[in-house]
Amino acid sequence: MKTLNWLAAVVFALAAACAQAQTFPGKAVRFVVPFASGGPPDIIGRLLGQQLSEAWGQPVLVENRPGAGGNTGSAQVAKAAPDGYTVLVTTSAIAVNASLWANPGFDLDRDLIGVAHVATSPNIFVAGAASGIGTLREALDKAKSGRFNYGSPGTGTTPNLSAEYLFKVLAKTNVTHVPYKAGGPALTAALTGEVDLVCVAVPGAVPLVKAGKLRGLAVTSAKRLAALPDVPTVEESGYPGFQHYTWVAVFVPAGTPVSVVSRLNTDIEKLLVRPEFRERLAALAFDPVGGSQESVARYVKAEIAKWAAIVKETGARAE
Repeated sequence: MKTLNWLAAVVFALAAACAQAQTFPGKAVRFVVPFASGGPPDIIGRLLGQQLSEAWGQPVLVENRPGAGGNTGSAQVAKAAPDGYTVLVTTSAIAVNASLWANPGFDLDRDLIGVAHVATSPNIFVAGAASGIGTLREALDKAKSGRFNYGSPGTGTTPNLSAEYLFKVLAKTNVTHVPYKAGGPALTAALTGEVDLVCVAVPGAVPLVKAGKLRGLAVTSAKRLAALPDVPTVEESGYPGFQHYTWVAVFVPAGTPVSVVSRLNTDIEKLLVRPEFRERLAALAFDPVGGSQESVARYVKAEIAKWAAIVKETGARAE
């Protein structure tokens, strides 16, 4: 009798999980982007939200919650109800912050579950057209004067660490970091001459470089990009093996039902194989990634270790 009761309980639980996955979402879903508008997570978050809203027949509301290098919005999601209705769309900064901040306000391993690895893109060094800087080598030479600053989408973002590693560790120059709340404001600073140079994820910079408003100095990928074929890699500029990327991933609070996590992963995977969706990512200079929920967990763990080593080597600190 006990065995029958146990089997009945298991069947009931499985049926309930299936029903929950089938009925999710039954109301509006909130996507929290922990950076200001205009950056990679905002652009991709809104693209995902639009497509998923059409697939679900439910609104997807995108909210920007910038602050503390992405920690403010991430902590908000980590403390939200674990029901799948509050979703974090963030960047590789979340992996950096695990070692950069003594207390980011949440524990990435304990408080959040990686759902989907959406896309990845290299970073790019750009300078204003009126800066007088035409190549990465010229920027490094100018940095040796000791009166050089650069902007990034914020402390703890991979563009920030890419620049710190290049300027301070490899080139051994002393530069001043000026953090902004997202890639958009950082690019504006380059356009206005507020900073000498900025390092951001590629997507926001592409149209500005193509229009001649910014000069692309170098990309941090293994090879040149089809979108910007005239911009050399950092490796071509004299630093072999230099490869850094900004990625965008989706997370939910720990404790979110497995069925809901699986539904989110499955529905995002369906988008990532659609030619039109892939084309829209490519137009933004992003490569789609995808994969199982388990593969996301493995990748994030490896990224935490990678960036922890760079944080230690650069001596980077949360500002």
